[in-house]
Amino acid sequence: MNTPLPPAIFLMGPTASGKTASAIGLIESGLPVELISVDSALVFKEMDIGTAKPTADELARAPHHLIDIISPEHAYSAAQFRTDALALMQDITARGKVPVLVGGTMLYFNTLQHGIHDLPQANPALRAELHAEAAQLGWPAMHEKLARLDPPTAARLEPGDSQRIERALEICMLSGRPMSELLAEPAAGPVPYTLLKLALLPDDRAVLHERIAIRFDQMLHGGLIDEVRRLREHYALTPDLPSMRCVGYRQTWDYLDGMFGLPELREKGLAATRQLAKRQLTWLRGMDDVCPINCLQPGLPNAVRDAVQAFLREQGHQHA
Repeated sequence: MNTPLPPAIFLMGPTASGKTASAIGLIESGLPVELISVDSALVFKEMDIGTAKPTADELARAPHHLIDIISPEHAYSAAQFRTDALALMQDITARGKVPVLVGGTMLYFNTLQHGIHDLPQANPALRAELHAEAAQLGWPAMHEKLARLDPPTAARLEPGDSQRIERALEICMLSGRPMSELLAEPAAGPVPYTLLKLALLPDDRAVLHERIAIRFDQMLHGGLIDEVRRLREHYALTPDLPSMRCVGYRQTWDYLDGMFGLPELREKGLAATRQLAKRQLTWLRGMDDVCPINCLQPGLPNAVRDAVQAFLREQGHQHA
């Protein structure tokens, strides 16, 4: 007889959809859950304002794993996230609690649920060579090189997407095979949990855009520019690092470099955030077995709590 898999919950949604408030509501309602952040920006230390990181008070009330774990000088991959999240989920389950994975980085959710392909690890020496070559020839020429080695991957990348072009070339050169070929092979196994996948979706995109505008203005008034200035002083950062490619940070970096004024910073930051929300919603629409919840409804945390409670009862969790 098969042992039933333990329960876990995905709490997903676009930016400004109310994920943090809903997650805190689950903790404060006394449900036997523990929170794991699924956010490629919240992993970075000292990046608080532009990432809409839960406040110190919120984190004291509802601790989240995988927040503030690396320096903005470093990178954190979907593969590393999967390793860390699975270890945390196992530990949480062993203590009789239920992991709730909350955030908006859909690639991380996808990688966690479906597994990841066994691609070669980053190689600093080869990366240095590729960087030197790119400095001499430019990234469009590197994109052409990739097109000769791996046409399907090159076709889906922009010629200026240095980070992904470099990684695709690195994989080709380390493995001797195109990345597109490796990705077509079966991935490592799916997550060993029974999942409830809650998607916080807006029934009116215009209202979500209003929320995004209000929040971006709050970030600007709350010190986003000073935060980026301070990060640049304290760390050895470049604009192509993953931390500084985060929405809001890239635009603020360019503003500090004098590329445009404050009105353009607001305009470009808002456009980038709306694009992010659009990509997140596209991911969510493409996911299977999703339970949608209207994120614009009054009392959203209660709706999320009720859905989680019903799922835990159904799974026979004794404390639900």
